[in-house]
Amino acid sequence: MKHILILVLSALLIHIDCYQAAEPDEPILVWPGKAPDEPAWIAQKKAEAVTGSDNVIRIPYVDTPELLHFPVTKSKSAGTSVIICPGGGYGKLAWNKEGTEVAAWLNSLGIDAVVLKYRVPRRDNKKPHPWPLQDLQRSIRLVRSNANEWNIDPKRIGVMGFSAGGHLAVMSTSYQDVDSYKPIDGIDKLGMHPNFMALIYPAYLGNAKRDSSTLDPLVKVNAKTAPTFIAITHDDSDRAIFAALYYSELKRHNVGAELHIYAKGGHGYGLRPSKNPVSSWPARLEDWLRSSGWLHFDK
Repeated sequence: MKHILILVLSALLIHIDCYQAAEPDEPILVWPGKAPDEPAWIAQKKAEAVTGSDNVIRIPYVDTPELLHFPVTKSKSAGTSVIICPGGGYGKLAWNKEGTEVAAWLNSLGIDAVVLKYRVPRRDNKKPHPWPLQDLQRSIRLVRSNANEWNIDPKRIGVMGFSAGGHLAVMSTSYQDVDSYKPIDGIDKLGMHPNFMALIYPAYLGNAKRDSSTLDPLVKVNAKTAPTFIAITHDDSDRAIFAALYYSELKRHNVGAELHIYAKGGHGYGLRPSKNPVSSWPARLEDWLRSSGWLHFDK
């Protein structure tokens, strides 16, 4: 009995340790100067990050987008990098729960992780994604430009998004051939397409009040769409409907994909464990990454 207890406690400690934030490199500025297309009024919205009673750090204001790079050692590297887009309704960023904790977990798999601090709050309430999309497209190019230095393959760059961050990831593949900003340097000659995506409880893929049978017109799927993993819960409002519709479109266009719909779990759980089966989604994502070849270094 004592031996079993020790094994259980050891497993719990390993489980908990996976979520501890790793040590990142110095922040990388996404833009060499001021971020493009900023409205003058945004400076009046400045606010400090706060940590809630749920131990979630929420960043309510970003006007200088940054990348936090969490590298893995060369001997453990899979040659793959993932850019993480935290959620927060495009109004704030759930920085640790859907950002740095996820980076630490990806590092444990041998994946180079980059957390994107994209612009919030919304510059346009009705169409909030264009400014964050500029940040993400530029970030994908920045990661590609660092491929040799970071020991990653420029053809193995994924985007992982939570909630609004999942929508942002979808926008990056929906408009992978459409520049959202004017080129500013040689980095902008590089591809801005993600090679794969992981969407965790993605939001805003459709509007049930308008039509629950179709995706939002901004969501585009074709044969060039990145292979995609999706995890969602049945009780996550109408988001499960549109996650399923998105998967259906991926299948229809013969794009590699995997969808997991769990019965319970709601929204916004990140990697943090619960009594709900949805807590197993990281294991399923690991399986998908492995079976898809993203965890094998073949540079």
